[in-house]
Amino acid sequence: MSRARVARRIAAGAAYGGGGIGLVGAAAVGLVIAEVQLAKRQVGNHGRGVQVPSANGLYGRVFAERPATEVAETEPLRFAMLGDSTAAGQGVHRARQTPGALLASGLSAVAERPVELRNVALPGARSDDLDRQVAVILSDPDWVPDVCVVMIGANDVTHRMPATRSVRHLSAAVRRLRTAGAEVVVGTCPDLGTIELVNQPLRYLARRASRQLAAAQTIGTVEQGGRTVSLG
Repeated sequence: MSRARVARRIAAGAAYGGGGIGLVGAAAVGLVIAEVQLAKRQVGNHGRGVQVPSANGLYGRVFAERPATEVAETEPLRFAMLGDSTAAGQGVHRARQTPGALLASGLSAVAERPVELRNVALPGARSDDLDRQVAVILSDPDWVPDVCVVMIGANDVTHRMPATRSVRHLSAAVRRLRTAGAEVVVGTCPDLGTIELVNQPLRYLARRASRQLAAAQTIGTVEQGGRTVSLG
């Protein structure tokens, strides 16, 4: 079965509350579980409670300080980051190195106006945490995001969350953010088969599951009015 067809089945299952597509057969479960435990020890801790630099704040202050006649707009764009450790910026040492800070700086330069960043992403988060993250972002009626970036999916695969359930949560999050008036861009699930420390057959299974999830995330996001970028 082609990846596109599998992705459509997953997205359809998410829309209609269907079950997930199994990752492996029962005969391989024992071997895969052993490989998962080994991979966790080799790759390291990427779960909740991990500290990441806080990059929240205003970017492109130069545009805020210039007269309105010199720039298109001096009112800050409101930019929100949601998702897992990828969105939070785990693995970097300085706030300016986080994806949120890099994107906020780039957005400010392109739009020629200041950008205010709020990042509610959580290391270790799965798609079922997006409901909480969206609620936090939309809890302040005086701060409605103009642009939101969501990066999620890797932990769904590693914790064997059914793909249909994963896409259902993501689609609901995109729908709520779009209804609030925000533009939404989703960085889809990365290809976990690229992690060289993970041994076979887990590496192959992780690659297949993560690519299928990414394709289904694209369908679910576009159907709700968002856009996607492959982080493969």
